Amino acid sequence: MYDTVNIIIPVYNEGPNIGRTLAEIAEKIKNLHRVFVVYDFDQDNTLPVVREFMQKRKNISLVKNKYGNGVLNAIRTGFAAIDDGVAVVVMADLSDDVGKVDQMFAKINQGYDVVCGSRYVKGGGQIGGPGFKKMLSWLAGVSLYYLTGVPTRDISNSFKMYTKTVLNDIEVQSRGGFEVGMEITVKAFFKGYKITEVPTVWRDRSAGKSRFKLWKWLPGYIHWYLFAIKTKLRGLVKRGG
Repeated sequence: MYDTVNIIIPVYNEGPNIGRTLAEIAEKIKNLHRVFVVYDFDQDNTLPVVREFMQKRKNISLVKNKYGNGVLNAIRTGFAAIDDGVAVVVMADLSDDVGKVDQMFAKINQGYDVVCGSRYVKGGGQIGGPGFKKMLSWLAGVSLYYLTGVPTRDISNSFKMYTKTVLNDIEVQSRGGFEVGMEITVKAFFKGYKITEVPTVWRDRSAGKSRFKLWKWLPGYIHWYLFAIKTKLRGLVKRGG
């Protein structure tokens, strides 16, 4: 049984948002938790706000990105910062429903290795954001669910919780951004880890500028989508003799 959730928040000039996010985490997450805010550069306007919270809350840490700039390396740095236990990736802009973290953590303690927040199951949803991006993520998630059996209908959502065991066992090969969550989940599935999903509602940011780079990162998502299809087909061929 795990007793603490490690929350990883990659940031880039999220000063207008991070205070509300940290306050909401403290309010809505009842389990013991630690927060790792991962940043790229010392002039990031997120840092002064976080330092104010750190004076009152000892469970918040600032961690400088050690693998190179960018969200992918920030997430990898966050994973490396935790010694053991459970990690969940949360966005700094309040888009993720942190009120679901306790439910996800309960699933981990029921024996699951990866728990995916899902917008595309009953009780989930998306408020705002580009319609084209939503269509692509829905199509990828639902089709991969039926074609391969990976047990989430929202494979591209970054709001996922992982055991450190899974993170230690998966070699990250992504080179773009948030598609790393898709990579880890797909690889974990084919390695036999237990995966489930919980409904979650995603909300578009109300302040600041999104760092999501759809066209730059889309090839990465396509790569891991095709990886899952090919791996499934190879398994079917092998079983068929």
